[in-house]
Amino acid sequence: MEHFDVAVVGLGVLGSAASYHAALKGAKVLGLEQFEFGHVHGASHDTSRIVRKSNSESEYVKLVKAAYKDWAELEKISGQKLLTTTGGLFFLPKDAPIPASNYTQALTANDVPHELLDNKEVNKRWPQFNVPDSVDTVYDPDTGIVHASKTVATMQWVARSRGAVLKERTRVERVTPKSSGKGVVIQTSQGTFHANKVILTTDAWTNKLLAPLGVHIPLQIMQEQVTYFKPSEPAEFESPHFPTWIWGGAPCFYGFPCYGEPTIKAAHDFAQNMMTPEERTYVPSPRLQGELTEFLQRLMPDKGREPLRTVTCQYTITPDRRFVISPLDNHKDVIVGLGAAHAFKFAPAFGRVLAELAVDGQTVEDISKFGLPKTASATSKI
Repeated sequence: MEHFDVAVVGLGVLGSAASYHAALKGAKVLGLEQFEFGHVHGASHDTSRIVRKSNSESEYVKLVKAAYKDWAELEKISGQKLLTTTGGLFFLPKDAPIPASNYTQALTANDVPHELLDNKEVNKRWPQFNVPDSVDTVYDPDTGIVHASKTVATMQWVARSRGAVLKERTRVERVTPKSSGKGVVIQTSQGTFHANKVILTTDAWTNKLLAPLGVHIPLQIMQEQVTYFKPSEPAEFESPHFPTWIWGGAPCFYGFPCYGEPTIKAAHDFAQNMMTPEERTYVPSPRLQGELTEFLQRLMPDKGREPLRTVTCQYTITPDRRFVISPLDNHKDVIVGLGAAHAFKFAPAFGRVLAELAVDGQTVEDISKFGLPKTASATSKI
């Protein structure tokens, strides 16, 4: 049974990031993925993701500031262009669950450049929008787009180039801490492996591996979808003429400028289309499609806009949608990483923190608020 310093289970963006950072630190790394590389069963496929510093909570702003440095380092190491700066608008209705002041305070406290704009200024600078006067807008000039599937492939390539062994179609069936109290046995569909530490970036499948360890994290799993539209005048929706945007009301929507093709992309965030991975249909919801189309027509009027395609993905939501970056309380060699469906922008830093915990036993980042949820239940102890 081959022995590794670090085993990473689940090679979406967070697991791929942890693998390459651990390999950069000189660790002997094993990465295990139950599906084929680049699969569509999780939340790391397709093209674009928003990368932004704007957030209402200081701990996330601090971590994403670090992530921008990690994105730049990944581009330098790989020679790949991954991040494109577009600027970003965060629309916050005055009756939104989180007011604009929470965002401006968090950004100011962390020295992040931004502007607070009224609707007249937004509509003047970006006439594609029709923002009502009941909305405050935070503009983050550093917001951008990262290519999702290219990022995952790049991280995996860097990991391999530093000696990591990455295996696809290798389902992990059980993770068992050794009776000696040091190290972990990983049983898979392709054999058994040993590692000093194991990182679980297993998203919707996390509790299946935690159950034998007596741990259960309350998770909500849902199928989400994004739609690509062709505007009547695509040139008007190209960067730098058009930014990324987020509507921070309830419900929440978000969208992108043209990116690699003459389309814009938009979606309803946290639509709560509940299902398990086994129940997932991969079929887009006509109801969600209709709600999105209706919302876009109000915010960005364009009678000639046509939907071209809709792509589904899977959300795994933790309590309060907070990150989990933590060893298990009773099994310190098992480290859990859950991004709560908003971690792609943080991915290089998120993965680095996981690697630091696994290799060094500590991290330079403040993750004090990203422990196991207090509502996580321990069903037994072994």
